[in-house]
Amino acid sequence: MASNRILVKGGKVVNDDFSEVADVYIEDGLIKEIGPNLQLDNLTNLRIIHAAGKLVIPGGIDTHTHMQLPFMGTHAIDDFYSGTKAAVAGGTTMIIDFAIPRKGSSLIEAYNTWRGWADPKVCCDYSLHVAVTWWSDKVKEEMGILARDKGVNSFKMFMAYKDLYMVHDIELYQAFTCCKNIGAIAQVHAENGDLIAEGAKKMLSLGITGPEGHELCRPEEVEAEATQRAITIANSVNCPLFVVHVMSKSAAKVIANARREGKVVFGEPIAAGLGTDGTNYWHKEWSHAAAHVMGPPLRPDPSTPKYLMNLLANDDLSVTGTDNCTFSTCQKALGKDDFTKIPNGVNGVEDRMSVVWEKGVHSGIMDENRYVAVTSSIAARIFNMYPQKGRIAKGSDADIVIWDPEATRTISAKTHHQAVNFNIFEGMVCHGVPLVTIAGGRVVYENGVLHAVPGHGKYIPRKPFSDYVYRRILQRDEVCQPVPVERKPYTGEVIKIM
Repeated sequence: MASNRILVKGGKVVNDDFSEVADVYIEDGLIKEIGPNLQLDNLTNLRIIHAAGKLVIPGGIDTHTHMQLPFMGTHAIDDFYSGTKAAVAGGTTMIIDFAIPRKGSSLIEAYNTWRGWADPKVCCDYSLHVAVTWWSDKVKEEMGILARDKGVNSFKMFMAYKDLYMVHDIELYQAFTCCKNIGAIAQVHAENGDLIAEGAKKMLSLGITGPEGHELCRPEEVEAEATQRAITIANSVNCPLFVVHVMSKSAAKVIANARREGKVVFGEPIAAGLGTDGTNYWHKEWSHAAAHVMGPPLRPDPSTPKYLMNLLANDDLSVTGTDNCTFSTCQKALGKDDFTKIPNGVNGVEDRMSVVWEKGVHSGIMDENRYVAVTSSIAARIFNMYPQKGRIAKGSDADIVIWDPEATRTISAKTHHQAVNFNIFEGMVCHGVPLVTIAGGRVVYENGVLHAVPGHGKYIPRKPFSDYVYRRILQRDEVCQPVPVERKPYTGEVIKIM
């Protein structure tokens, strides 16, 4: 188990652009050789893992998690240990979490706090996005420091959660401009926070206090409107935009149209939105309905998950995350009499890989190469970690999953590895099962048994100006700048204003 030399033999190596039957030799945490029938002579302490008939894929990259997040009067119950332990059990070998400062607080202090929480606990590699919840010259300065010195190349702005995290259009404009100047990717939680606040008051005044009120006050048009607004603002400053947790057909259409118009925008559907729907908010059992509360909400239109999956398969949407932010039933019960007080968040970090395979590949919507693209490779490209991450290639990190596409598993809170006591995918039968997960060159999960060690993972710094994101942006700066019209000055009369 602890061997620093591993030979994965005879599997079908699947990258985002091609598949081939080959052996993969790993040493000291890196992929050293790939090829058919590798002959490795005189190697001591070599472990051979036979993978014939199985797929060998890059470990998943979850672009959106919130481990042990302080939120709505409590803390997410899955911390960086239980959360990343569950991740590797599901075939994910890297997460990108969010450091979120309160309004008026330092971004760098938030970054340091999250590093302090994560470093001793993570069982796989991780990185951090940082949220911008207010604006000042200090925020602008700290964004530059984080991008230059701390390996942060993505900053998230909330258009919702009024009076807590929400920023307004002028602040978005300033933050996007700063992102552009320092080579970062701007991210948005796209919902109209003012309309949500008013809608919540209306629902409560009508006596609607249960979880269904959460969806009713956040209809999908408030997501689509904010998505369109964010794209418009980002395009006005030629800044790349990443829309997190795309939950509705309406918002997805906005992103797809913008991409076809040539705008540099990426959409991130999540496991929850691809694997279940918002009809659960009308469930007769309060705890079941409340367990599905997240923002933006799951949509009650049952055709939404397949619609999002089709757009993901066709590159109208780009990557998959989870927005994993888990709260137990008793934590959710903070809002038993008022849906606005239910902590927002669902699970997904352990089940994303299987859910996307089941709903995407097994259903015939996407192929195995696109699956690798949307679960790891494109995320690695966008956030400037490729080919260190997201690829099985010589010199890449040895983050590898041996995947059985035919095996099935039934998702259940009784058997998952997360700390939360509820699973929104309860009872779902998924084709596509991770047999072995190798993170950082170490077998951390094998045939149902975890060998994860807290602190084994490391922080991955990311450089700014990702070529995958910024190539078009920088070219447009050169050729698309407005210029004045050369003309003779006007010499006629000018009206006098009294």
